[in-house]
Amino acid sequence: MKFLITGGSGFLGINIIRFLLQKGHQVRSIDKEPFDYPEKDKLETVLGDIRNREVLRDALKGINIVVHTAAALPLYSEEDIYTTDVVGTKNVLELAFAEGAERVVHISSTAVYGIPDHHPLLETDKLDGVGPYGKAKILAEEECLKMRSQGKCVSIIRPKSFVGPERLGVFALFYDWAKDGHGFPMIGSGRNRYQLLDVEDLCEAIYLCAMIPPATVNDTFNIGAKEFTTMREDYQAVLDKAGFGKKIVGLPAAPVIWTLRILEKLKLSPLYKWVYETAHKDSFVSIDKAQKVLGWQPRFSNKQALIRNYEWYLAHADSFKGQSGVSHRVPWKQGVLKFAKWFF
Repeated sequence: MKFLITGGSGFLGINIIRFLLQKGHQVRSIDKEPFDYPEKDKLETVLGDIRNREVLRDALKGINIVVHTAAALPLYSEEDIYTTDVVGTKNVLELAFAEGAERVVHISSTAVYGIPDHHPLLETDKLDGVGPYGKAKILAEEECLKMRSQGKCVSIIRPKSFVGPERLGVFALFYDWAKDGHGFPMIGSGRNRYQLLDVEDLCEAIYLCAMIPPATVNDTFNIGAKEFTTMREDYQAVLDKAGFGKKIVGLPAAPVIWTLRILEKLKLSPLYKWVYETAHKDSFVSIDKAQKVLGWQPRFSNKQALIRNYEWYLAHADSFKGQSGVSHRVPWKQGVLKFAKWFF
């Protein structure tokens, strides 16, 4: 089978590429950022944007299965989020099937559920995206459903926030503080249950959607860790691994959230609404459907996923020192939060 990975230079992109190469598949990547990983000689790479239909059409020639991971994340402009996540997804779907692809696996997000009032969340629950990113992810799923209505196979995967090798972004802030021997503040008491996901478990779910008969996978699946405790306990595992005896420090939710709202508007904090508005609340999905229908079984708990990501961070910290941006591949700018570090 020959796979095209959109967003192949990103965090999920490189992990699914490595997963597929290990399975012996042919892989092609398309991304607007250069593919600069050690595996570059083991696959075909296309430097291009999924919003460019001609470049995308060429990249899709001869492809059997498309794994669509490309997306503009919440720190991008509202225009970039819409044109990439909605228009770009429509381009991928239309051109993939026009060029003869058998199926598309679309990576959505549990951000489509917004700030829910109950748990666990089911695939049939109401969608209510928060901010441009959450709303765009819902519209992208609608494009997938339109294609399904035409008889095409489009799996939709809604993963929880996932971590693992190559993951930086907002998690780099936490790992940086842990590495330097600081504690970490948490919005609220930290006694809420907040499910995460290891990227390797996500890759396994994607692969099952790519290989199981279409009639089974032409559906929508929540994906998340099976084992998770509270925010305080799971994140404390990283501080314990760091070995400085530091602790997670709970802070009153309301004043912290108001402060972060102001800092976000002033562009002085990397944290966006969906992160800080949900960090003190329960957030977990039911994975029963994926387990029963796909036969998927997650291997890593929240603690194991966070520690595995932290160990990778320590081993590679020198390689991204001084870098920053808005993707998961680089640390996000800490803004004024870097000064708060010294109080913990």
